[in-house]
Amino acid sequence: MRNLTIQAQRAVFWIAAMLVLGFSGCNEDGISLSTDFSDAEPYDPSRPIEITSFTPDSGGLGQRMVIYGENFGNNPDSIQVYIGGKKAKVIGVLGESIYCLVPRKAFSGAIEIFMGSRQEGEEPLAVADDKFKYQRKTIVSTLTGYKNERDDQGWNPGHFDEASGFRENCIMNYDPLNPDVLYISYDHGPGIYTLDFKDSTVTKLIDGSAVNNQRRLRGVSFTNDGQNMLVGHSQGNNNNPAVSIMSRANGFTDPQVLIRARGNQGVAVHPVDGQLYFSEFQTGTLRRYDVENSQLLGGTLGNKDYEDLFSIQDINWEFYLVIHPSGDYAYIIVINQHYILRTDYDWENKRFKTPFRVAGEPRVAAYADGVGTSARFSTPYSGVFVKNLDYAGTEDEYDFYITDRNNHAIRVLKPDGRVDTYAGRGSSSLDSDPWGYVEGDVRLEARFNQPTGIAYNEAEGTFYIADKQNRCIRKIEAE
Repeated sequence: MRNLTIQAQRAVFWIAAMLVLGFSGCNEDGISLSTDFSDAEPYDPSRPIEITSFTPDSGGLGQRMVIYGENFGNNPDSIQVYIGGKKAKVIGVLGESIYCLVPRKAFSGAIEIFMGSRQEGEEPLAVADDKFKYQRKTIVSTLTGYKNERDDQGWNPGHFDEASGFRENCIMNYDPLNPDVLYISYDHGPGIYTLDFKDSTVTKLIDGSAVNNQRRLRGVSFTNDGQNMLVGHSQGNNNNPAVSIMSRANGFTDPQVLIRARGNQGVAVHPVDGQLYFSEFQTGTLRRYDVENSQLLGGTLGNKDYEDLFSIQDINWEFYLVIHPSGDYAYIIVINQHYILRTDYDWENKRFKTPFRVAGEPRVAAYADGVGTSARFSTPYSGVFVKNLDYAGTEDEYDFYITDRNNHAIRVLKPDGRVDTYAGRGSSSLDSDPWGYVEGDVRLEARFNQPTGIAYNEAEGTFYIADKQNRCIRKIEAE
């Protein structure tokens, strides 16, 4: 009973210590390091260290833990705690208790204590009898890219560890015949870049000015056979390219004008019928082009042989179409007006029907989770369908993940119309602003700064996010 009382007192102390976080100097985790532990007895090397218990007994990355025992000392800089073979962040030591943070990927759960600098092969001075039950989390990390203090790192292809750039709005799409390659089309000049996951390299495929000096690249897609890449262009003149085409045979470096029109904001190919869909900003019109029956690499390209289907609502509507893998419907992300439409597919006539609103409010930039039109976005930019195994056997087995750029978050639109925040806007106790550069738990800690592009690797269960203002490509995955 006495031991329980002492442990309760220690727990109260650590809770009190945690309450003063933010009122003094904080470390990189936002935890106060200024609490005075000098009243506790220092570590005595002539006595053994003992671990008697710890709390809680389970949790994941960043879980706050108190370890109880004897002869821990009073210097958090001299004691090292390892959980599951990974070094934990020690916040404070109070003789018979240690306050620490559970490290990433502490899978085995073994709790070990060392003193001083741990040497390779060194045996721990104490090992807990029980193991911590590590719970795998979905976490946000950085795949490639960085931002220095002056933000002048420039665009530099190369290995993931060294590459830089990634500073404009973009659309991401996997190579349909090579899942190791992800293409990124950047607006306002940079061009098309590739991420090669097999070689861990970033490569510049083609400059933004390669097609008649049209630098506004607004999306990349592929014909259904994977042999041709289609790139959207946003220009204000009918004589400018709206869609260009490049062949796999020539390494996607032989751009030709496929369609001439103005104000295109993206390209999408129907996964079954192969029709090409693109938009016009000035009139808010969705257009259809029979790309499979056109003379792709011969004859006269660039003629006005597309069909206007419908206007989504008004003029000057910037929107991006994402087609469901089944081809049954598509979502229209209205970027500059902050809402999402759905358009169902007419299989008989091979065209999309007049759309209807499913989420958000036109002209209202705000942040709110909710069902359907009660949800709010602020510049939603691009999206990707992801199969949800929990929906197996239902009519629609896919969720739709959206980069909500000016809300600095990844949102998810479910088949029942509910919109939730999936990632970002965490760490609110450290900073009331929703943006930033923070890795860790997908909701509790992670932060983005204007995410735009999004891609999903189904085999890995991994998202890749183009984080514009942080100048990098982020990664969301389960540990």
